[in-house]
Amino acid sequence: MNNGYIIRGGKTLSGKIKVESAKNAVLPIMCACLLTEEQCVIESCPKITDVLNMVKILNKLGCKTKFEGENLIIDSSLAKNVALDNSLTKELRSSVFILGSMVSRFKKASVSYPGGCDIGLRPIDLHINAFRELGVIVSEDGGEINCVANKIVGNEIYLDFPSVGATENIMLLTAVSDGTTVIYNPAKEPEIKDLMNFLNKMGAKIVGAGRDKIVIEGVKKLHGISYKAIGDRIEAGTFLIGTAITGGEIEISGIKAENLAPLLNKLVNNTCNIRVKDDIIYLKSGLNRKGFFIDTRPHPGFPTDLQPQMLALACVSTGVSVIRENIFETRFKHVGELVKLGAEVTVKDRVAIVTGVERLKGGEVYAHDLRGGAALVLAGLNAYGKTMIHDVKHIERGYYAFEQKIKRLGGDIERF
Repeated sequence: MNNGYIIRGGKTLSGKIKVESAKNAVLPIMCACLLTEEQCVIESCPKITDVLNMVKILNKLGCKTKFEGENLIIDSSLAKNVALDNSLTKELRSSVFILGSMVSRFKKASVSYPGGCDIGLRPIDLHINAFRELGVIVSEDGGEINCVANKIVGNEIYLDFPSVGATENIMLLTAVSDGTTVIYNPAKEPEIKDLMNFLNKMGAKIVGAGRDKIVIEGVKKLHGISYKAIGDRIEAGTFLIGTAITGGEIEISGIKAENLAPLLNKLVNNTCNIRVKDDIIYLKSGLNRKGFFIDTRPHPGFPTDLQPQMLALACVSTGVSVIRENIFETRFKHVGELVKLGAEVTVKDRVAIVTGVERLKGGEVYAHDLRGGAALVLAGLNAYGKTMIHDVKHIERGYYAFEQKIKRLGGDIERF
């Protein structure tokens, strides 16, 4: 497969798109399908690389999976406990979610440390500590995590940081368990609530997702269901920012504006005109982009997954913008590539200071991770001349038919 994009900048993005189901909702939901012996259907499941890698993991465990049109069907009735080595987990950070489901289903599991984007340390000690408090014996040996449990017993879990992964793994581990588990200081992202809704539809008893504590009353058994995950707020945000960068107007459907409130607030202040109706967001780019301040935080703060794209917008916004990254310690790898395109950015520790230029210029750059790669695409759409972006495999981990959608909106992009 061709592994790069050529972009000829200067075209505005205008038109209508419908967002895919959220990557960060679908992946833990796929893991949750392991908790029942009955068939589950994930409706409108995007065939992005991360989803296809998770399919490989489920198949390794003996699940039967198939796509019928846009729907992914997962049958876990014959699933068995199999060690998941590095060849399966190295490409996918979300492979860690399978740990909670495996221990719940088989009472033991062996999984290599997860991979995914290289944007920081992303330790999983919060997961491991929680598992131990829930009756799981956990040992780490040579890059492998080994878990054994006679049974899962409810407990009160206090998370030192509202980790999305740890919150979801605890939910997957304890949905079928003895007693009640309470998670204090859980992550509050919309995808957490979506996983709760999926599990509850399967027969789980969980309340509190999106609030300060989540209460999980363990049940004996879950059943198969059909379910459609929420719309992808990061995909929607990426196209909204892209429209702001190129000076166009866009209508995005399939997304709740409340899930993008921090971004919409920044874009309104960046002279964009925004209207919302039901699950549709309409944006018309303003003519006089201006600098801004961003401080990434866990939800409901500004999402780290939209920081690189907003940094690209800052590069062509008048004045100085300051962007502080509080979640991942090495999430500025896109900065060096943006500088190649004429951006004026300096980074010190976790703060990027951006002095806006009138317009970027084409060049040859490399995508180092998923969202940073998307930021380079947005920058290329703004730039004079031709931009070549290598290693777009990172981008396609999380965006389905990215270049086709950009073309449909009027962007000049092709593969090489």
